[in-house]
Order: sequence, then structure tokens, then C-alpha cells
Amino acid sequence: MQQYGTDLHCVWPAAATLGEGPLWVERERALYWVDIKKMQLHRYGLAGGEQRSWQFESPLSALAPRASGGFIGTFREGFATIDLRGDEAFVQPLGGPEADVPGNRFNDGKVDARGNFWAGSMDDGEERSSGVLYRLAADLQWQPVDDGYVITNGPAFSPDGCTLYHNDTLQRTVYAFDLDEQGRPRNKRVFVQLPETTGYPDGLTVDSEGCIWLCHWSGWGITRLSPDGEAIGRIELPVANVTSCTFAGSELDTLFITTARKGLDDEELEAQPLAGGLFRCSPGVRGIQQPLFRG
Repeated sequence: MQQYGTDLHCVWPAAATLGEGPLWVERERALYWVDIKKMQLHRYGLAGGEQRSWQFESPLSALAPRASGGFIGTFREGFATIDLRGDEAFVQPLGGPEADVPGNRFNDGKVDARGNFWAGSMDDGEERSSGVLYRLAADLQWQPVDDGYVITNGPAFSPDGCTLYHNDTLQRTVYAFDLDEQGRPRNKRVFVQLPETTGYPDGLTVDSEGCIWLCHWSGWGITRLSPDGEAIGRIELPVANVTSCTFAGSELDTLFITTARKGLDDEELEAQPLAGGLFRCSPGVRGIQQPLFRG
């Protein structure tokens, strides 16, 4: 198995409780990411390493850039638009589909090639299979497309936009779906089932060769999977809880990786001083351009 990330280093030892959702914004040449549990949004400027943060009153779990400017995102309560002006963040709630499920919150989300925003909900107590995957269209109407998840993670899309990857972390299962011409999922199937020895599947991204980079919670790294689900490469990290990753930079050849301190005891935290940090490396592979939300 090929080893990647020999130049891996921590660029922001932020000690995030639950770092997640790394997002490259080309128009700003900046990397955004969230700390769900601390209800924070972070921005890392690629050119000079500038660090900036915003505090919210509700857990922000994912965001994606809008074609019209600003962001679409998910909070505990549902979907919202987010506009950042200096040190202030302006949030416009759009409503949510789970007002009758108070134990749920949203988790991961991304935009597909058609400009729709896909986001999954989950049981915040990480016990019930009450999670649902939703698709938010440009007209700001949401639609449930799959359910029965304990912890939703992903989603990500193949370079041709014809395959959706999405997982249930607690079940150690990554699913693949075919997407039809209208972007509707069908033919759900198990793409990868992780053994207990490799931790839990968390966030993921897809590169220009159609391979999947899967982060492992309690698994100390990232696995590169072929489009057939074969493990072909690995990035080792000095922290156990690796949560998500994305390609960034003008050539999309830099991989940024988020991590978490959640669930680690004092002894583990002492042994993992960089847990919750933002990492970067150059794996020698390029990512794909992330689409903008058209709503």
C-alpha cells in the first residue's frame, strides 16, 4: 500500500473539540472549517497562514459557498445562509425538516455538480438511527433521499457526478449510490465495510482520479480507496480522531485534514498534543473543483 503525506504537518493547533467540514474557497484562497461542539467557524488563509474565527450560538456543522456570495450551511435547527462581514457573521435561517426530532442535529454536507446542497442529520446522542440524508435544491426546498442513519458522514461525489458516497459512521459502512440525470440517488449499495481494527469511517473526499480519501475516527489516519473500494494508499496522522479532508490550493494539490479531541481522556490528550488541529500535506494527487450552491 502506498504511503502518502510524508510532508504532513499541523498548520493550526486549534485544539478543536470536533473539527470538521474543511472547505476550500477558491475566490478567497482560504480554507474554512468548523468546530461543531464549540460552535465556531475558522478560516485559514493559504497565502500567509492568517487565522480567523467566528463564534455562533448554535452548532454549525457544514457550509458551502453560494454562487451569489456567502455560504449555505447547516446548524442544529436546519439550513441557513451565512454572510461574513469582518468580525461579524450574519445568519439567515431557512427552516429545517426536523423540528419534531429534538434529539437530532445536522452533521456533514457538500454541493453536487448540479448545484444542490446535500446534508445529513444524526442523533446527537449517537444511539438512534434517526439520521436522514437531505438534498436542498436551488429553490431552497429540501427533500429526504435516504434514512436510517445513526451518524451521517460524507457526502462526496465522483468526478463525473454520477456516484454519491455517503456513510453511517457508527455502522462502519460507506455506501455508494448511482445518481440519475436529475441527480436522484438509486442503487444504494455497500461500498466499504470497515473492520473494527481500523476505527470508524468519517468524512471523505474524492480526487481527480476518482479515488476516495476516507478519514478514520479512532483510526489514526486516512485511507485512499480505488473506485472499486480497494485500499491502495494511506496517510498516517499523530492523532486518533481524523474527521474530514479536502483538496485545496490553486492546483488542488494540497490536502487539508481536520481532527478532534472529543472522546479522548487526559492520558490520551497528553499523548496526542495536536489532537483537534488542522493538518496539511501534499499527497501528489489533485482534487476536483467543488461546485457552488446555486440557491
